[in-house]
Amino acid sequence: MFSTITLLVTHYNRSQSLQRLLQAFANQNINFGDIVVSDDGSKPEHVDKLKDLSTTYNFRLITTPKNGGLGNNINKGQDAVTTPYTLYVQEDFDPFPGYAEHLQDALDIMDERVDIDLVRFYAYFRYPYLKPFRKGFSEMMFKIWYAGYRKFHVYSDHPHLRRTSFFQKFGRYAEGLKGDRTEFLMAISFLKHKGKAMFYEDYKGLFDQVNSADEPTTMTRSDFRQTSNPVVSFVRMIYRNVKHNYDLFTFKSHKK
Repeated sequence: MFSTITLLVTHYNRSQSLQRLLQAFANQNINFGDIVVSDDGSKPEHVDKLKDLSTTYNFRLITTPKNGGLGNNINKGQDAVTTPYTLYVQEDFDPFPGYAEHLQDALDIMDERVDIDLVRFYAYFRYPYLKPFRKGFSEMMFKIWYAGYRKFHVYSDHPHLRRTSFFQKFGRYAEGLKGDRTEFLMAISFLKHKGKAMFYEDYKGLFDQVNSADEPTTMTRSDFRQTSNPVVSFVRMIYRNVKHNYDLFTFKSHKK
């Protein structure tokens, strides 16, 4: 029983995915002090499904009359959390069997290391600057002079455990922007306010991101962001290095 942790799930029009996620935790007998599902103005049929699921999985449903975007959805969900820790997971991620052991390891680290603000469980790429700690977790190291733009991605919206006091240190998520921009601005705020994080080195070994044909991803990205053309990739790398440094030095917090 993880009584000090609230599972916070953000949801938008993927109630089947949410059910699969919650059932995956139930199958592993992973229980939390609380579960909060923050919905971003889903279609009526999905909201009806959420209400049914809330009785089965005993979660608190936080709704909104209209879509407010990723930032608003995380903000209102996080506002509802009352336990010391928050496990943040978007609805299209499922924990692999055996996850409870690693969640306990992460919780032990955060209880022991009061300077650690979050522990990451998933990523698209290995963070380039890591200092091994224990049990597969490494501390993420950031220095402005480190090479490459990937050093800026210490924070990520991918599944992670964080302190519920997160907003007090890093501010709220920017609202009214595209999801990628919202996420990146929080990444910059995390660095600006000297956040510290742990990274699980087997970064595809704890969660599976599932986007089915029935409920595909709702996140879209431009061709420039995704192409593997070597010339475009090189230009993109230079652009990101310059732009990310500019964003870091000019960032203004969204604290309220």
